[in-house]
Amino acid sequence: MKKISCLIISVMILVMSGCAALPQSARTGPVQNGQNEQTVQDQVPSAENGEQLSEETLRALFEKHGMKAGTCVSSMVIENPAMEKLILEQFDSVTMENAMKPDAVINREKSRKEGKIVVEYGNDAKKVLNWAKENGMKMRGHTLVWYSQTPEWIFHEDFDETKGFVDREEMLVRMEDLIRGNFEQIDELGCSDLFYAYDVVNEGWMENGIMRRNHWSEIIGDDYMWYAFYYADKYAPEETDLYYNDYNEQFKADAICKFVQTLTDEDGRYLIDGIGLQAHFFTADDLNGYLKAVDRLSETGLKLELTELDVGLGKYQAPLKATDENLNKQGQFYYELINGLFERADAGKIDMDAITFWGFTDLISWRKEYSPQLFDSLFAEKPAYYGVMQIKEKAGFEEEQ
Repeated sequence: MKKISCLIISVMILVMSGCAALPQSARTGPVQNGQNEQTVQDQVPSAENGEQLSEETLRALFEKHGMKAGTCVSSMVIENPAMEKLILEQFDSVTMENAMKPDAVINREKSRKEGKIVVEYGNDAKKVLNWAKENGMKMRGHTLVWYSQTPEWIFHEDFDETKGFVDREEMLVRMEDLIRGNFEQIDELGCSDLFYAYDVVNEGWMENGIMRRNHWSEIIGDDYMWYAFYYADKYAPEETDLYYNDYNEQFKADAICKFVQTLTDEDGRYLIDGIGLQAHFFTADDLNGYLKAVDRLSETGLKLELTELDVGLGKYQAPLKATDENLNKQGQFYYELINGLFERADAGKIDMDAITFWGFTDLISWRKEYSPQLFDSLFAEKPAYYGVMQIKEKAGFEEEQ
């Protein structure tokens, strides 16, 4: 893990399940693994029948600005020829949508038998790791410590939720076993060199600047996030940057900036390398305000990454239909967002090495009703795609000229 000295994605397919709340309102409940699963029959275009994509690709454009272009995947996605073809053409980084979250990697039977947290990756994770390795894909790890999609039983005595909570010391041991076990699994599978970034803690703060209350904080205390980064720093490969990841980041910027300053060891060395901005937008959102928050977060000296980017039509709980007018507005939003980030990165105002989209086609988006992705359900490029590609005349600006 590179230390810094300054303050610093056929018959059945999983619909992408995002790990974040919608940007203009705090989430009322977590998105659970499998909650958004649906059967999609006879809808996926074949790889042979897909439309010809633009000559330049997302990955080629982003490389010019020192960034990777990422998306989220599952084994079902990469096993679909049309989807795999699009991913390999457009992206050079992937994040597992669910297969590396705590509830997917902690083996309950073995944990109970051994009396400690045992991490064992499932077939979905192993398939994606092998695929990434075979195809030269880099990866973001997601996620280690989170209040959601974490088994309730890991917090209880004898791993039995009918019993009381363990004490602070035992929970710290379990946290360390969880974090160490993840990195040991990656190493045993020969995939450590794939990971350039890893989300250590996910969604630890509220919009009002208060730390989110959950079992981690209830048992360990308010320093649970410090310990998560301490253990991650201890076990992560040197080349893997460690991230704090959150949603509604534009409303939490001040709290996050103050928080990351606490993540130092006894010698004053920072245990964190970057801040992950989930970037789940709506076309009605205040983009200028968001970019100001990016500037604020950059003042920490840490790397920044957009980790789950999508832009839904309309606003929270009020999706708009995918009309030409609305799709053009979406294209404009994507254009202005990416343009603002490119300008800042090129000028050295922000240190951003990757932008990850939470999906790529509206067909299987976790927010399908908002049509938030760059490609439609037939994998055709939308104005949103051209917006990201910085091709203004195709990004929905025609009517304004």
